[in-house]
Amino acid sequence: MRIVLLGPPGAGKGTQAKDVSEKLSVPHISSGDIFRGEMNAGTELGKKLKEFVNAGQLVPDDLTTEIVVGRLSRDDCASGYLLDGFPRTLAQAESLDRELGAKGQKLRVALNLDIAAEKIADRMAGRRMCRQCGASYHLVTLRPKAEGVCDRCGGELYQRDDDKPETVKQRLDVYFRSTAPLVQYYQAKGILKQVNADGTPEEVRQRVFAALNV
Repeated sequence: MRIVLLGPPGAGKGTQAKDVSEKLSVPHISSGDIFRGEMNAGTELGKKLKEFVNAGQLVPDDLTTEIVVGRLSRDDCASGYLLDGFPRTLAQAESLDRELGAKGQKLRVALNLDIAAEKIADRMAGRRMCRQCGASYHLVTLRPKAEGVCDRCGGELYQRDDDKPETVKQRLDVYFRSTAPLVQYYQAKGILKQVNADGTPEEVRQRVFAALNV
């Protein structure tokens, strides 16, 4: 099963992707996680990526495609994967199709988490991440047991720079300009499935599993 997960920033892609990954026993390939790993490690690539991410801008297509396609070549992706955060532009989508076609492969499903833009800013303002294990929480819908402390590993919870109000607006502007057209792209290919992402993580999870027939 080769799946692309679509949706605006704050739609809950990361949360749902982990559940789908476990349910289908395929790796969750997050371009955001790959990028943050490079940035946290302080590599030269990470320094370049940080300039784009902190400004709420998309990483250039050629650089993003090179990084993600390289990850898909690993053995754990042989039986399928869930792509989260890639492709983000039509150019990336077309490039991915070419890469897969050269291997005799194709995507099976493009799953779009649909939510109104006006609800996203409040959702993202309450999001917190664990510095140690990357677990995601929300101050309203998914609170940690102890304030500021990760339930899983005890790590410190923090607000990412790209979840702050001034960056959220920029990220949404970029999404609706560059990424939203992917919905029409995959719809034309006949592989798009729409999922209402307005609700609790469990409610959305049930809708996602139903859309995937799992």
